[in-house]
Amino acid sequence: MRYDPETVAVAAQLACLLEASAEKPGNVTPTHRFADLDYEDFLRAAAAIGPEMARAGTRGVGETVWAAVAATRRWTRTNVNLGIALLLAPLARAALLDDMTAASLEPAEALRVRLRRVLRDLTVEDARHAYAAIRLATPGGLGTVERHDVRTEPTVTLREAMAAAADRDSIAAEYVTDYAITFERARPALQQALKRGLSYRQAAVQVFLELLAAVPDTLIARKAGRRVAEAISRQAARVVAAGGVFTEAGHRALARLDRRLRRDGRRLNPGTTADLVAAALFVTLLEDAGSQVPSLES
Repeated sequence: MRYDPETVAVAAQLACLLEASAEKPGNVTPTHRFADLDYEDFLRAAAAIGPEMARAGTRGVGETVWAAVAATRRWTRTNVNLGIALLLAPLARAALLDDMTAASLEPAEALRVRLRRVLRDLTVEDARHAYAAIRLATPGGLGTVERHDVRTEPTVTLREAMAAAADRDSIAAEYVTDYAITFERARPALQQALKRGLSYRQAAVQVFLELLAAVPDTLIARKAGRRVAEAISRQAARVVAAGGVFTEAGHRALARLDRRLRRDGRRLNPGTTADLVAAALFVTLLEDAGSQVPSLES
């Protein structure tokens, strides 16, 4: 189904609010902050991003990424949601497209069909706007690369630029795989957690743990190295094996993981995993909204 701009805006804001409000290990939460970033920054960013996602159907993906980051920086002190903006902009545009070829599919399947079209239609101009957004956000652990560095003017489409970074960045890899992590790992895990009676915030923590266990966080890998990221994934897998958020043993293992991730400032912050959780929340919230549309007779 095709969604209206207001629904997309609210789903984007809710996804950001629920992700930020979940007590995820190693991240900013209502009870944990970093020196230059706290929970209130994420609340401000969530409010700022909604109107920009509502306009995603009338402009290019790169322009939406830029607009979301620029809007966020008007209300916050530092990079809060670059990864989320990069992930949600194509999804928001896909949600707003009018494509009858996917009308007979389930909502998530239809959204992914339209998403494939959005990703294949990405342009050099999309890359130019996205590069500018990344420069404005100044994310940690960015480094310098030989091909398609964001400090230069792009010569390839945004999808091609993401393909060049896919082996070192899970968000870039989503652009190349039609959001395989979001649709094939995170969304099913979120649905399962919700079916087991968890709230959205609790479910976000469980999905975070399952994703981190399965996919080493690429922000950690850029800052601390691949071996460290893989070691963190192994510890997350032990938390899941202990029951995750469903058991007392899981909660104790989760607390140990959280302490480890916070020992060295932001160096071991699994920020990419958190962004992927936000994308799964957005997709699921859109599905929920589509299944609960009120009528005049209700």
